[in-house]
Amino acid sequence: MISLDRRKLLQGSSLLIAGTALPACTSITYSSPERTLPAFYEDIEQRTFRFYWDTVNRKNGLVPDRWPTPSFSSIAAVGFALPAYAIGIERGWCTRAEARDLTLTTLRFFWNAPQGPESSGTAGYKGFFYHFLNMETGLRHRDVELSSVDTTILMMGVLFASQYYDRADAAEREIRDLAQKIYARADWNFFRSDGRAAISMGWHPGGGLIPANWTGFNEGMFVNILALGSPTLPGPDNLWEQWTAPYPNFWRGEGPTRRVAFAPLMPGQYSQIFIDFRGIRDAVMREAGFDYFENSRRETYANRAYCVANPMGWQAYSGRLWGLAACDGPGNFRLPYGSETRQFYGYSARGPVGEPDGRDDGTLTPSAALGSLPFAPEIVIPVAEEMRKWPGLYDRYGFRDAFNPSFKYDVHKLETGSVDPQSGWVATDYIGIDQGPILLQAANHRNDFVWRYTRRVPAIRLGLKRAGFTGGWLG
Repeated sequence: MISLDRRKLLQGSSLLIAGTALPACTSITYSSPERTLPAFYEDIEQRTFRFYWDTVNRKNGLVPDRWPTPSFSSIAAVGFALPAYAIGIERGWCTRAEARDLTLTTLRFFWNAPQGPESSGTAGYKGFFYHFLNMETGLRHRDVELSSVDTTILMMGVLFASQYYDRADAAEREIRDLAQKIYARADWNFFRSDGRAAISMGWHPGGGLIPANWTGFNEGMFVNILALGSPTLPGPDNLWEQWTAPYPNFWRGEGPTRRVAFAPLMPGQYSQIFIDFRGIRDAVMREAGFDYFENSRRETYANRAYCVANPMGWQAYSGRLWGLAACDGPGNFRLPYGSETRQFYGYSARGPVGEPDGRDDGTLTPSAALGSLPFAPEIVIPVAEEMRKWPGLYDRYGFRDAFNPSFKYDVHKLETGSVDPQSGWVATDYIGIDQGPILLQAANHRNDFVWRYTRRVPAIRLGLKRAGFTGGWLG
């Protein structure tokens, strides 16, 4: 049994943030201002870009879930890759023609990939796609689910491409045409076809819809926005009410620390990588008096404050080394730590204990902090600088997925990674869905890059308005 003062955890993150100055939210503009980053950050961005550029299968546009471990493709990683190619154009890391042709190859694959209810021999069904696909054939990997959220990330990348490639040549016209067809084909109500009100997280052939829905506060926010914005097969008018109905269970903090909370940092990142929530509010946020961007800023500070307080006594946690989210881990082990026995995990969601889905085994992921760059650059940039120095963490494609300074055990059958007796465990792989937030949020911070184009997407605008958002750029 862990001998900790659990009262501090149960009081919520408002206690943990109390000792950390929480500055006022920065002013909002929509003129794509240029914001500076330290010189070292460009190296992080370029290396992260090269993960997508080097590992993609150029015959079909599929991106591996992870590298260098041999891997299937993650359709969500493809969704992050499509804006990454455009960033490469803008930064001079690739040509427009190269990125355009790779984007067109990708969209052609997803438009033409076989769809159907069969358990094998297809890439998707009802306009959606399986979570993982075979890198070569593009067909369903084993028995993974038809994923509403991973398809949403893919769709967000596709819709970004529909706005970025705006020239009159035949290739860019085809990108725009395919993007609209791919999105319009998706039947969002298929994930409600058993009579449920909200959108299911997934479906299995022969097994039906997954019981869990995209409601509450988690990474599924933009699932509901795209469902509401569909021009052909949209979700119902009350879909956003289903999403926000569980919010009373997610509020944490008081006053300037009050926020809708979720322990891992992904929920505040994934949707906001693609959707600019600054200055727009739904009914819940109008009542709360702030927007989801500010909510994520507070969540970022809470994640850092928890690590600074370090109630479980893990090694190296500090104001310059923090960041809890879903990531790789050393594996499922119960091992002695100090005078206690602690549980460690393999790939798992992690976050402050005491918040929804909180779990802390000493494993940090660079994506958690760096994916929050636009929300709180003043506390994120020092983390990026410090993590670059951590032994074995920063390499060919930027940051490996995770590290655990406390895991210094000589054990067999690690799930992934390696252990150094001085600095602890470091993951082997780079993971596509964790690379994306690092690169794309840096681009958003610099000049609103992704947001600039997605603000133009009619479906996103319509989805937000149907969800009740008003104000800001929606006006």
